[in-house]
Amino acid sequence: MSDNPHSHLPDSFIDFLNRNGLDPSIYAVQSIPRYIRYYYYYLIIHSLRSVERHIDCKPQKVEWLPGFFAIPAHVQIAGSKSYRDGKIYGMDAASGAAVMALNVSAGDHVLDLCAAPGAKLCMLLDILGDSGSVTGVDIARHRLAACRTMLQKYALGDRCRLFVADGTLFSLLPSEGHFKLTYANKYEEKTDIYKEWTPKRSWKERKRSSRARNVSASQLVPRAQEAELIFYGPHSGVVGISRTELFQIASGSGPFDSGYDKVLVDAECTHDGSIKHIQKFEHWGWNTLERRVLDAQRTDVLTYLQLQLLTNGFRLLKVGGSLVYSTCSLTVAQNEDVVEQFLSGNTSAELQEINAAAKWPCKIGRLPKTLRFDPLTSQTSGLFIAKFKKLAL
Repeated sequence: MSDNPHSHLPDSFIDFLNRNGLDPSIYAVQSIPRYIRYYYYYLIIHSLRSVERHIDCKPQKVEWLPGFFAIPAHVQIAGSKSYRDGKIYGMDAASGAAVMALNVSAGDHVLDLCAAPGAKLCMLLDILGDSGSVTGVDIARHRLAACRTMLQKYALGDRCRLFVADGTLFSLLPSEGHFKLTYANKYEEKTDIYKEWTPKRSWKERKRSSRARNVSASQLVPRAQEAELIFYGPHSGVVGISRTELFQIASGSGPFDSGYDKVLVDAECTHDGSIKHIQKFEHWGWNTLERRVLDAQRTDVLTYLQLQLLTNGFRLLKVGGSLVYSTCSLTVAQNEDVVEQFLSGNTSAELQEINAAAKWPCKIGRLPKTLRFDPLTSQTSGLFIAKFKKLAL
């Protein structure tokens, strides 16, 4: 047996880690705890012991992150009654930290620009409770449909709306903003008024959605105004307004009063911070790792996408609002380099200290005020977090 704890990793991946200043020992960690979050409503009205019985273990409270518990990595929750009944859901603690970094307050209108697969979306709505709204956006329709299923399972969709759209171009205002708009004729008759959402859509709506998908599929990049609304709750600001009002586009690149209070950009990345993801390549074949993680051309495409997502999310943020940018990559190129490029082109952006992080088991990134979680330091998946405030110029 080799004395090298990461001898199972290919040389090309070790070289990749060294080039990025990453400790290969991170990937010698065989497993980290599985983390679950209690849906707050059930946490109040149900005994925690019932969950313990259902998953046949005693969850350990994560002292630094409210609502989170750690369970052994081998414990599966998907088949448990607590999971089926919507009492718990799986979510890595580092991802929960990214949501907590936003410091969401009652009444906030929040944009989750890369919403799938939906755990962060649910956490945001759970924190907001019966105030504010959350707008979830993702370019993959099937992944966003999975978010919709989660919202319905946990009964968290009342103040949420979901759009299939390109996050780099998405330009729709938060629900509160619709009522601040001025039209040339305020008495014009409204058509296509949104009624309460139902999975059984009208023939006209199905045809409109199909047309939007066909147009998007025929283009390299779908246009923002072709965002497809696939779900909206009764208190999400959609019911009672017209399609014209809903699809008002936020014009210009400067700040505006009716932007979002908080924006989360958990951007697409190479996922190299996830031990479980890297371990999958042992079964898929290390050649797949070369193509998906190590390929320089793909990384360049990703970093460009990440910068565009961050830039557009910040454009949709109101003055004084906060934006959190995160990735589950540990490379500098997808994190600190993207942040530096963004700051150099946005004078109204200020990197913020994350106050709650004083108690978090993480490291400071290569840029002051940025954070890095990793399996060795944090007993979580790898995650990078940066927080920005939008200043008035």
